[in-house]
Amino acid sequence: MSVFLRIATFPGEMRIAVTQDNTLLDYALWRPSAPDGVDDLYLGRISARAAGMGGAFVDLGNGTSGFLPDQKGSDLLPEGQTLPVRIVRAAQGGKGVRLRPEKTSAALPAKPGLISRGPTPLERLAARWQDATLVVDSPAAAASIPPALRPRRLQELLPFPEEIAHACDALEDPLVSLPGGMQASITPTPALVAIDMDAPPAQTGWPKQTAQFAANRDALPALMRQIRLRNLSGAILIDPAGLATRKRQALLEPVKATLQDDPLKPRCLGITALGLVELVRARIHPSLHELLSSAHGQALAVLRHLVMQETEATMLRGGLGLITALEQDPQALADCIAQRGKPLSLRLDPALPDFFWTTHS
Repeated sequence: MSVFLRIATFPGEMRIAVTQDNTLLDYALWRPSAPDGVDDLYLGRISARAAGMGGAFVDLGNGTSGFLPDQKGSDLLPEGQTLPVRIVRAAQGGKGVRLRPEKTSAALPAKPGLISRGPTPLERLAARWQDATLVVDSPAAAASIPPALRPRRLQELLPFPEEIAHACDALEDPLVSLPGGMQASITPTPALVAIDMDAPPAQTGWPKQTAQFAANRDALPALMRQIRLRNLSGAILIDPAGLATRKRQALLEPVKATLQDDPLKPRCLGITALGLVELVRARIHPSLHELLSSAHGQALAVLRHLVMQETEATMLRGGLGLITALEQDPQALADCIAQRGKPLSLRLDPALPDFFWTTHS
C-alpha cells in the first residue's frame, strides 16, 4: 500500500496531502509568499524588557518582532543586546512569534534580520513521511520541490483523486461526520477549541449508556485525526455525546490511546467537572482555521474560486479588505492569471464591505 505526498496548485498556495489508498493521512497548506516563520533563524536585538511577562521583546528587523522568554539559570539580557534567535511558534491568536536563543556558526548580519529560513510545509511532511512518493499536478509544483526531494517525485503530473479533493474541502467545514452516524461540531475561539459530539439514538439493543459509550469510543480515532489534519491546538474541550458525567471517566484511556500517533504529543488532562474531555496540544504552526479565516486566506479563496468556477471574468471588484490583501500578495494574482490564461484586473469598490466581491467579463 503506497503512501503518496500529493501537491495541488492554486493561486498563492499549494495543498499538500499525504494519502494511502485514497485516505487522507496528513495535510498542510503551503503559501510560499507568506511563510509562518517557524524554525527561521534571525539576528535579533533586545528592544524592551517585559518583566511582568517574564521575557523580552526582540526586534527581528524589517518592522517585525517576537517574544523571548527568560531562560532558567541565565542572566537577563539588557536592552540593545544582539543575539541569534530561532522562531519556535508562529504568530497566531493575536500574539506574535515566540523565540528561543540559538547558537549558530552561520555568518551574522550587521543588523537585525533573517539569517536562514526553516523548512517549508512540504519539507516538514516529507521528513515525517520518508517513504512517501511525491506527486504533483503542475510544472509549477514540480519546480517548487527542493533538489534533495526530487528523486522521490513521480514524473507524471496527476491531480488529486476525487476522494482526496473532497476530504481536503471537508476540512473547511466545522461539521465533521464520524463513524456510527455520529457528528462533531468544531468551534475555534480565541481562548480554546470547543468540540461538541452528537449521536443518533442508539439502536443496538444494549443499555443506552453502554451503547453511547461504545459510539463515543469508536468515533474517537476519526475525531483525533480531524484534530491533527486541521492542526487544532492550545486548549481543546470535547463534549461527548449522550453520556452521563460519571460515565465519561471511562473515556480517558481510549482518548489517551488515540493521542499516541500525534507527532505533537498532546496531553489529556482529564475530565472537567462539567464532564468535558480536556486536551492540550502544542501551538506551533497556525491552525487551518486561522489560515483560512485570515484576510490573506479569504483573498486566496476568492482567487481559487475564479480559477475553478469563473473562468471568463476579467475584472474583480472588491471591498477594501479583499483588494488590500491581494495587493500584498502580487504573486498570488500572477498565479491566478497564469492558471486561468486570461487577464484579471482589480478594482476597489469602497461601497462594498471588506470581503465582498463581484466579477465582470
